[in-house]
Amino acid sequence: MHQPAAHAPRRSLADWLAVLEGLNIAHIELGLERMQRVAGTLGLLSLPSHVITVGGTNGKGTTCALLESMLRAGGHSVGVYSSPHLLDYRERVRINGDFPAEQAFCDAFAAVEAARGDTALTYFEFGTLAALWLFRDAHPDVVLLEVGLGGRLDATNVVDSDQAVITTIALDHTDWLGSDREVIGFEKAGILRPGKPAVCGDLDPPASIAAQADKLGTRLAFSGKDFHWQQQGDSWCFEGQGLALSGLPVPGLPLMNAATALATLAASPFRLSVDAIVTGLREARLAGRLQQLAPNLWVDVAHNPESAAYLASRLQGGEGAIHAVVGMLKDKDIAATLAPLLPLVQHWYPVSLGGPRGADGSVLAGLLGVDRAYASVSEALPVARKACAEHERVIVFGSFFTVAEALAWHAEQQGKD
Repeated sequence: MHQPAAHAPRRSLADWLAVLEGLNIAHIELGLERMQRVAGTLGLLSLPSHVITVGGTNGKGTTCALLESMLRAGGHSVGVYSSPHLLDYRERVRINGDFPAEQAFCDAFAAVEAARGDTALTYFEFGTLAALWLFRDAHPDVVLLEVGLGGRLDATNVVDSDQAVITTIALDHTDWLGSDREVIGFEKAGILRPGKPAVCGDLDPPASIAAQADKLGTRLAFSGKDFHWQQQGDSWCFEGQGLALSGLPVPGLPLMNAATALATLAASPFRLSVDAIVTGLREARLAGRLQQLAPNLWVDVAHNPESAAYLASRLQGGEGAIHAVVGMLKDKDIAATLAPLLPLVQHWYPVSLGGPRGADGSVLAGLLGVDRAYASVSEALPVARKACAEHERVIVFGSFFTVAEALAWHAEQQGKD
């Protein structure tokens, strides 16, 4: 077991999170130099596990969850690093499906603090190093690293990974990554490694991804070209990468991400039985992704046009009116994100999100053509629930922050029952 420095102050997890939230180095530009320096001191530039880095605009978390579920069903130990969290910071690290204990996080944060010296780190960089420290300690067979932002300069890219996954490319975080899919594709392709296998799940990928793969000699497989999938009623089939399967169960997570995960597994050193794949697909879940909290209440973290279009496709076909509680960040394309839901939703409950990035509910109300906005999810949700008839549905979406508020509200209601 790796121990933190003896002189490190004894802090609770809440204390450490306050330290992370107090980090203020906005003036420092994106880059991996700081991460490389501290990770090198901690011996974290490579891990004793098979590392798969997962980037893309949408579908990173669900692809990780599908890979995790299938690998665990096949008897492999798996660590997952993802972000952001919804209610508990420990959600960002899963080891065999469990969150590490608070003390384990405290030890990891103390180790990072002792190793960084006078090197300034961001909140995400500090947390990423702590996660890598936990994975090095636990030594699972596989570590899945979900990219936070972009890829080339993201903190997770400090690790020399064994495989890479690019899910989809869409316009998001344009202030950081650019407003062109080719530029964004180049940033996402920064996780590719020379001679290592990689998978791209985007059916219409920007040319910059293939160009970067060719430059590096990366063995990159594309959806629709090197592997294919198709839904057939209540099941689906997959073919490619030396794998051909039919009659697979449709998972509760996006099918295109399940196909991307299967292609990734086919290119890995792990050979899973059909039973393990089937079990993994059936059991794959991820909090906040079309998660059902009650018979007529769902939440989804859809927060950009592409993810909202997928949410709309899942909501189609049901009977009865849809009530939507929506809160968004003002740096998102709000109008384009709302657009796919407009033909489906009969009753809107726009809410304000707090913090400097939160959009005011009145802005959403203006775009939706409704008279009332709500101060918070906890104010709007009881109104929507009361107005929702037995055969109707309530969906809460628009941001991780929106869903987190809904989950907290629902847990509080459950505690009262």
